[in-house]
Order: sequence, then structure tokens, then C-alpha cells
Amino acid sequence: MTLALSIEGVTKRFGTLVANDRIDLALHRGEILALLGENGAGKTTLMNVLFGHYVADEGSIRVAGPDGALASLPPGSPHAALGAGIGMVHQHFALAESLTVLQNVVLGTRPLSAPHLGLRAARAKLERLMGESGLHVRLNARIANLSVGEKQRVEILKVLYRDARILILDEPTAVLTPQEADGLFATLRRLAASGLAVIFISHKLGEVLAVADRVAVLRGGRKVSDQPIAGVDRRMLATLMVGREIGVSRRTLREPGPPLLVLDQVSMRLPSGRAGLDGVSLTVRGGEIVGIAGVSGNGQAALAALIAGMAEASAGSVTLAGKPLRASPRAAIEAGIARIPEDRHAEGIVGPLSVAENLALESLDSPEVQRLGFLRFDRLRERASQAIAAYDIRCPGPEAPIRLLSGGNIQKVILARVLERDPRLILANQPTRGLDVGAAAEVHRRLLEARMNNVGIVLISEDLDELLALCDRIAVMVKGRLTAPEPVETLTLERLGLLMAGHREEEAA
Repeated sequence: MTLALSIEGVTKRFGTLVANDRIDLALHRGEILALLGENGAGKTTLMNVLFGHYVADEGSIRVAGPDGALASLPPGSPHAALGAGIGMVHQHFALAESLTVLQNVVLGTRPLSAPHLGLRAARAKLERLMGESGLHVRLNARIANLSVGEKQRVEILKVLYRDARILILDEPTAVLTPQEADGLFATLRRLAASGLAVIFISHKLGEVLAVADRVAVLRGGRKVSDQPIAGVDRRMLATLMVGREIGVSRRTLREPGPPLLVLDQVSMRLPSGRAGLDGVSLTVRGGEIVGIAGVSGNGQAALAALIAGMAEASAGSVTLAGKPLRASPRAAIEAGIARIPEDRHAEGIVGPLSVAENLALESLDSPEVQRLGFLRFDRLRERASQAIAAYDIRCPGPEAPIRLLSGGNIQKVILARVLERDPRLILANQPTRGLDVGAAAEVHRRLLEARMNNVGIVLISEDLDELLALCDRIAVMVKGRLTAPEPVETLTLERLGLLMAGHREEEAA
């Protein structure tokens, strides 16, 4: 096989932290390589070195040109990486919020001297790409008005549009139905058959086994495995990633408590043009997990905002334990609602504040945290040290700025903040998106433990395996409407996928 990329002895340090330690990695034309590892294992750092966002302290990178000859890649230059045919979908978005989808895709692809942007041809090409991949998005919509999942689709389309020879995909299927993910995999295989080389980063081990030709695993900044996919299974991959056996939490059957959260014919209009709610009814009982499935952008964000008190219904009623729920975040917190937000960086934390301060954000009125209006920093540090130990939060200490933590450890901070409040209802919105198998397993264990303590849980997730594993009942949201929740025992991946794609319930059955 012809080499498309050769990474040799790459080392990257951040102070005393060695994020990449003498990593060698080869990628061939027509190959799909899965790159796995825990959060903080060094995957994103290595890809940022490859794409020119970081400069390696040691090592070299060579990339094949159109003629197949390998040439050194200039370090620290995204422009040089793009010129070498490398396209990367970043884990965190790089989009201009005030521009449309079409403008974002075209941005940077035309010289300044060009008389026009060529938007008509770009639109035609994008419509073809969307049809092939299933990554549908409104081309005239402004990025600021899109959901997190829709923004991820734009990032994927942006790279496909540039005809890259090496394609790096970081969690590309997080917002797709099973049918759409299968369509993307088929597209990747066709592209690979034509010579495209793909690096596929995912925490969904099932899809790695389905699409990859080879798998490389990083742990603690070092490459610990590099082998054909035919020789591995899920259990082996999970063990390689975390260095130990992963325990699987299982839902046990139990009789739920009385109704806790009740939505009765709730409607909500959103001025941004995003999907609101249209006559939604839902009952969540204490001690049960009710899952909300759906393709991103179909009203899940509106539902989450309503439950969290951040939006008000235009019709219908919302009650918690029989009492009307006011449209106020403070009222929701005081009523016992705890939230794991969809976007942990934008809505879940205050980056410059410490781990200890972030853990206390929703309990600042507590006398345990403040006295006479002044924060008790000694108590904050003590509580944070206990949470760090109890939730295995890997950080320098309670006073470390939370922005320095990996995504998985930030999620553990949010989980500790949620559960230590002893909530009555948990709103968990995409709680394991982007987490490795070890961190995701811990989130699952904690949610199931809360369920056994009679906490009601609304789990909004685009990971159907997660919903089927944790939930007692699942409803599907399509264009602001919600199907009747069904017992998980009656549902399959195929049926859920059809419902998510907009098929009527009798058609999906």
C-alpha cells in the first residue's frame, strides 16, 4: 500500500506534561485508520500537531503529494496542511457565527482576487454531498441559530467540500441516526476506494469495528497498540484504551414512583427559526429514566431549556411534583432540578474559575459555601477535594482553572455538582458526548445509582445504544413533536432510527 502520511517520533510537551511521547504512525492511501484513547490520551494533541495548530518539540511529519512522493510538512502551519491535502473536522467548532452555512463552507476556498464567491456552484456541490452523506443542514441558516449537532455537520461538510486527500474525522457520527451513520460509512468506504486516506476518531467502539481497516490506541500520550481491526473486539479495545477491565452498569427492573415531572400539551415558539415544541406531553416518574431520542435540531434544545427554566411555554403546562414550574433557572434549581447541559464548555462551566468554584456554582446561597455574603474558600477547597476523590477527577487540584481539564474530567465536575445537590430530577442532555468508554461508564453508573435513589431522569441523547442500555422508556422527537414514550423492551435500533427519520409510528413498527 502507498503511504499517504508518515508521523515519526512526534513528541509534544506542555510544561511538564508530555501529551505525545515519541509517537510513530503511518497512514496509507485508501485506508481508514481508527485512532482511539481515553480523554486526555493525546489524540487531539497529535492531530493538532498534524494540522499545524501546534508545533512538535521532536519528530517529523511527511505527507504524500498528488504524485505519491512524500514531502516534509512545514510545522505550525494550517495553511500548509490544507495545501498538502489534509482536512480536519475539529472536536470544537471553528465556524463564523454571523455567517450562513454556505458562506462558512466557501470561506477561505477562493482567492481574494476572485470576482465573486461562486456560491451557485458551491450550493450545487454541497447539495450533492449532503445527499451522499446524509448530513442535511439548511444552507441559508446562520451558524449562530444552529444547534450543536447541526454545527458539527457543517464542519464535516466543510472538509468534504475541499476535496481533501487525508480526512481527519473527530466523532463524526454523534448527531446521526443509525441509517445516516451507515450512509456516512458507505460514503467513507467509497472515498477510501478512490484513494482517500481517513483517520477516524470515535468513542463508539461498535462503529470503529464496522468502518475501520486498522486501529491505533494511545494511552497516557504513548501508542500502545497498532493492528488490523480484524484481530480485535470491543472488550479488547476498551481494555487497551484505559489499561483495565471496564465494568458495565446494567439497569435493573423496578417499579417507578409517582409522577414527578409532567408536561401537558406544551408548545413553544422560537424566534430564531429553530425547532420549538408543538403540543408535547411527557410524564417522568421518580426512580425512572425517560430517554429522548432524535436527530439534533428537532426541538431537544427547546425541551431542555423548558425543563431547566430557561424558556417559557407559549401554551400548555409544566409541573414538578404537582406544583407549577416557573420559567426561571433559579426556580428550577430551588425545585430540585439539576442539569447536565449539552454544551459543557459554553453552558456547564466558567472557564477562568477554579474547579472548586465551578463545583459550587449552583449552591452559592448555601451557608456551607458562604457566610454573610462572603465565600468560604477553605470550605470550597475541602468540598472540591472530596469530589475530586469520589468522582476520579484528574486535575492538578481544587484551585486549578477548570478550562485546563480534558472534556471527560470537566463532565465529571458537572456530574459531581449535579449529584451532590441531592436532586429530585436530573436533566441529562448528551451527558457522554465525546467521552471515552471509561468516563462514559462512570456517567452511566452514577445515573443508574441516582435512579435507584428515586431520582427522576430525563436523558436526551443521540447515542441510541446509550438510551437502550439506561432508559426505562424512550420517546422520539421529530420537528418539535414527541412520540408517546415506549418501554425499552419493545424498541430496536432500526425502529428508533425510522422514527427519528420522521416515519410515522405505525410505519416504523
